[in-house]
Amino acid sequence: MANRESRRARVRDSSQDRWLSRIPNTPSRSSKSAVGPLPTLAQTRLMLAAEELRSLSTVRDYTHDVEMKHVVLIISVFLSALLTADAAPIVFIVRHAEKTATGGNDPDLSVAGQKRAEALARILKDSQITTVFVTEFKRTQETAAPTAKEARLNPIVVPANDVAGMAAKVRALDGNALVVGHGNTIPELMKALGIATPIAIPENDYSEIFVVLLHDPPQLFRLHYPF
Repeated sequence: MANRESRRARVRDSSQDRWLSRIPNTPSRSSKSAVGPLPTLAQTRLMLAAEELRSLSTVRDYTHDVEMKHVVLIISVFLSALLTADAAPIVFIVRHAEKTATGGNDPDLSVAGQKRAEALARILKDSQITTVFVTEFKRTQETAAPTAKEARLNPIVVPANDVAGMAAKVRALDGNALVVGHGNTIPELMKALGIATPIAIPENDYSEIFVVLLHDPPQLFRLHYPF
């Protein structure tokens, strides 16, 4: 078992090094220097990161095929590319994490949901979040809590049914933000922000992280949690 795990680790690390080496001026983990803040990034670097994320989004068995720390690293490099290559505000829009089956119409997060909320904070740790928006429901507030704590922010509550109000607040941003919404409000918010791509979120799907660059028109990237 130990030998098998060692072989898997070598294959994973080799794959990760090959991917990092494709990004100009980004050293691999096997080099002496660690991956630090990226210099001014060309669009090609951003597209390389997006390409890798698209391929990873089709992998569902993360336990065996892709380890969480590998995916988080790639997402972090991708977000670093966005932050360095683009001056437009970036808004990260996610559905609340998994909820318990009890609690009526305002349940808390389940254990799985709490883990997803913690993962979100890890993913967005270096994303320079300056504003966090949630709704009046506990499941959105608990999903945002680890990220807000990391960024030392107090979330702003916007009623779930006030999509127009949320869109107006997002368009007025002068920094990056996290929006935690609901499966039935996020598609409406995307449309209100000018995203042409139709968005549909299945009832049991909590996996997507929508990244919107607030250009005119806005640009959408669709990422996935690493589980």
